[in-house]
Amino acid sequence: MMSNHLSFFTMICLMLFSSCEAQPTHQTKDTVPVGGNCETCELMFEGMPDKIGSSDTSAGWYENAQKLIVTGRVFQADGKTPAPNILIYYWHTDAKGLYSNKTKKSNQHGYLRGWVRSDSNGQYMIHTLRPAPYPNEKMPAHIHVLIKEPTLANPYYVDDLVFDEDPFLIQHKKQYPFEERGGNGILRVLLNGNIQVAEHDIILGLNIPNHPATKDLIKTSGLSIGQDQPSFIPYHAYGPDKGSRACPVCKYGRYHGIIFYIGNRPNWPSIKQWLQFLELSAEQYKDSLKAYFVYGDERNYSAADRQQMLEAIGNELKLKRTALTYVPSMKDQETEMYLNKIDPNAENTIIIYKHRRIVGKFVNLSPTEDNFKTIKTVIETSKGKYFGLMGLPHE
Repeated sequence: MMSNHLSFFTMICLMLFSSCEAQPTHQTKDTVPVGGNCETCELMFEGMPDKIGSSDTSAGWYENAQKLIVTGRVFQADGKTPAPNILIYYWHTDAKGLYSNKTKKSNQHGYLRGWVRSDSNGQYMIHTLRPAPYPNEKMPAHIHVLIKEPTLANPYYVDDLVFDEDPFLIQHKKQYPFEERGGNGILRVLLNGNIQVAEHDIILGLNIPNHPATKDLIKTSGLSIGQDQPSFIPYHAYGPDKGSRACPVCKYGRYHGIIFYIGNRPNWPSIKQWLQFLELSAEQYKDSLKAYFVYGDERNYSAADRQQMLEAIGNELKLKRTALTYVPSMKDQETEMYLNKIDPNAENTIIIYKHRRIVGKFVNLSPTEDNFKTIKTVIETSKGKYFGLMGLPHE
């Protein structure tokens, strides 16, 4: 988020908050460090304690303001392997939107700052207050985050953490698209009594320039774990929302979702086995899991034929909870299917999301009992402590 609006951000900072001069920037030359140039990132080391645990409490937690917990896990580049001993540094504005200084450990980042180090399971937790947006500006409230890996010489920044119900978020995102460095930074806020809770996982190296763990990765079908599952509007041929063009994540993005994509290489016996598994899973988890089949074979496309075929399959398998949908192709613009970046020549692509965030991805997976168990494991392990809490209202 920082680099896409650096000039705009810097201008605001110069006019309003001298403390914002600490915002990192990055270049595009091959000689720059991992993550790009990060000016004044050395401020993260000022006042840093000798011992840092996996949980931190800022001074804001004890103030008369909205309490906020940000918690999650740090993963290696595969999005699955926990990453221990990763230093996370955060700083943000106070309840008035200012980077004020109150302690000897304050610097240009203000006094609401701190450090955590991921534990053996990659977990971390931050207790603080919910920051306010800058006064008289339309930039969403945010928390800045820097990452320092033990094997890298320099820290690098990841996407600012912003709040999904922030009234300034949508317009700001349109003007300054997120880079999703380390994963998408949009927090889905839940309520635990009067405390706001947001879960945020960090994927090391994701969209980080020159990162050694990702620069040689082979591109596969679908977006990466840690990114947001995009909105799109397929045609619903059978099952829930039949006859509509309901967006899977817009309407049912609150808990878990599984999207099973098939492009130009349909293997119908295999597909039917997967559909039966999806139906059983959707029945088991009921309202906390939604299952979708998206068919996008671009060869000899006919909407009427596709509708009829999917209806026949749904009736044959007696599906009730699994939505059978279709799009003209995996690169179709009108349905916005192209945003999913599905390889049409993959045998299948399976995306699992939680609160719109992708938590699991599998490509060319066979319908075996072991693979069914693998899918279930992703669902169970990604629930987290706060899965059942209610979210904040949105406009």
